[in-house]
Amino acid sequence: MTATVRIPAEILSRYRRFSRFNSPYPAHDAARAIDLYPSGGDGVSPVSGVVRETHTVGCPDRSYAASEDHLIVVELGEEWCRRTGTEPGTVARVLHVAPSVEPGDRVEVGDSLGPMTRSGFFGRWVDDHVHLGFRTPGTDARRASGSLPVDVDASVAAVSWNGTGTVVARGPSHVVLDAPTHPDPGERFAAIASDGGVPLDGGLAHYAGGGAFAAVDAGRAVSLWGTRVGVAGDRGIEWNPIDVTANGDRVTGLSLFAARDRDYGAKVVCPDHEFAVGDRVSVDVVPSDDPIRLGVG
Repeated sequence: MTATVRIPAEILSRYRRFSRFNSPYPAHDAARAIDLYPSGGDGVSPVSGVVRETHTVGCPDRSYAASEDHLIVVELGEEWCRRTGTEPGTVARVLHVAPSVEPGDRVEVGDSLGPMTRSGFFGRWVDDHVHLGFRTPGTDARRASGSLPVDVDASVAAVSWNGTGTVVARGPSHVVLDAPTHPDPGERFAAIASDGGVPLDGGLAHYAGGGAFAAVDAGRAVSLWGTRVGVAGDRGIEWNPIDVTANGDRVTGLSLFAARDRDYGAKVVCPDHEFAVGDRVSVDVVPSDDPIRLGVG
């Protein structure tokens, strides 16, 4: 058995996107959680087992979000543990889903756990998703810390991008560009690549750390568009002090993730922006003396 929980490719394929690092939660900094993005509004279960408890907590007060979030704890079934090399008795922690299940219910991979909820724990530009983490047998599943490392058993294609594109969708705090284009939508996952061809993950650089969807030697520098953006560590990438710009103006950052859907394109985080659909945008990264860093709350 291994201390790292590896999510099989056939489970990941049920979701249009996933990320291990694109979050301000400390668990994501150390790759001890994964966010899974279903295609619809239901919180699709990535695990099979028996629901042990559900719990409701208050959220930070956000005008765009619900006042409550939810925790669903599932004791993993023997077959799920065997497929993933996980210790029997391990429990899964699922957040951001309003539970339609109750303690004692058995759930299978692909079942609906309930509707996803808009949580005040994540930014306005973040799509609804299922947050998944794991705890060893006998530990307190309600605690915010103590989750096991999470990895994925799936390859992610590295997509080169020159930083330019046209706005095809906009929200109050972000825009989505028509570039880069997905090399094989619906068939495999892809992510924006570094200059060295490493598919990148995380909030660049509005969260302190990010990661990669491929192995990167610790101590290796990572660059994008000719600028050094971070240094790889044991489990992720520590971003350098940089700013992301759009048409020369500083924005909050660039949202990096693995996607398999046809609507894939760069997501630029830019609250109170004035970009309109059809605008041409050029994204760049530059060294900064005062980089934006966001946290929880």
